[in-house]
Amino acid sequence: MKYSYVSHLFCPKCDCTYGVQDRHQLCQCGSPLLVAYDMEELKRDFHADVLKERSPDLWRYHELLPVIDEKNVVSLGEGMTPMLKMSTLGTDMGLQNLYMKDEGLIPSGSFKSRGAAVGVSKAKELGVERIAMPTNGNAGAAWSLYCARAGLQSTIVMPLDAPEITRKECLAAGAELYLVDGLIGDAGKIVGQAVADYGFFDASTLKEPYRIEGKKTMGLEIAEQFHWEVPDVILYPTGGGVGLIGIFKALRELQTLGWIDSEKMPRLVAVQAEGCAPIVKAWEEGGTSAEPWENPSTIAFGINVAKALGDFLILDAIKQSNGCAISVSDELIMQELKTAAVCEGAFICPEGAAAFAAARTLRKNGWIGPDERVVVLNTGAGIKYPDTIEVNVPILSREDQIHRPN
Repeated sequence: MKYSYVSHLFCPKCDCTYGVQDRHQLCQCGSPLLVAYDMEELKRDFHADVLKERSPDLWRYHELLPVIDEKNVVSLGEGMTPMLKMSTLGTDMGLQNLYMKDEGLIPSGSFKSRGAAVGVSKAKELGVERIAMPTNGNAGAAWSLYCARAGLQSTIVMPLDAPEITRKECLAAGAELYLVDGLIGDAGKIVGQAVADYGFFDASTLKEPYRIEGKKTMGLEIAEQFHWEVPDVILYPTGGGVGLIGIFKALRELQTLGWIDSEKMPRLVAVQAEGCAPIVKAWEEGGTSAEPWENPSTIAFGINVAKALGDFLILDAIKQSNGCAISVSDELIMQELKTAAVCEGAFICPEGAAAFAAARTLRKNGWIGPDERVVVLNTGAGIKYPDTIEVNVPILSREDQIHRPN
């Protein structure tokens, strides 16, 4: 049995195809490229039962991943993150079957490690020596660490306001790090110039085809963790939206393989912040692409993306799954972050809190039913955002005593 059944790359806009043995970025028409697999061979050779004996990481699905030779796999043990039932929080929301897929326990502390693991592995296989990328923080941290693991060099540009811990992760991994007094779009322009000037491999969101394949493993895991009976709703905090696109791609592939019901697709929800909601605006207006958001700002820095290259893919996934797009305020994000910690002992990231706040809103307005099975993606560890919680507590002298709690 082959390690990978990868077939080719294809353009979802113009249907051009490309080989997987050479380096590719965008299609000649400017669209992101997607990875295709030999699904007929996979249906014959690859069966769910084999997963029972495999290690609990994302490479358990290697037949559905693009790395052809196992020796090129770069791993830090990423994948198979917990699926936690949030009973107390669910009761508070009026949801009897609320679950959290907790990506905070993955290497680098965020779901970005999935895309980095597969993206860096494939870059290594293609002979790439240095990658360059703009980032809001977590992706740059993850790609820096995985590049170090693979022996590749990395050049990272992030906004000055990105979480400080992500800078330190990049520097610890030996990345060439630059900060820009601006947004991720400004960082992207700087990276684009460096790619043109020096020939670096551009690892920007969806400008290489393989990050999405790592992110799609969230969808594969969700299906497996529910014993191949998919949930009713999946809520995903959406900036560049690669994870949402990937989850949808994974579920379509599982339907083709016959591992999940071909008639049931979870309703996918793209969650954004009110201060940066280009996908929500496009969805509400019935658009197939999104206009850049002016003056974006939100406490959920990971979804502060004014313009997503894959906006048309995000909107298509929402439409095809009968999902929706919704925005929530920073105030609700902070309330939900604290409520999740108090109710469940889960210190989630602001982006994850946005998705929980959206679930609460959609339950209130009846879009989500009380008995539906709902999965919220918490995309990172709360400890990566230490400034979200203000510390204002009594300071005791050595002689002071603690008063009896109320």
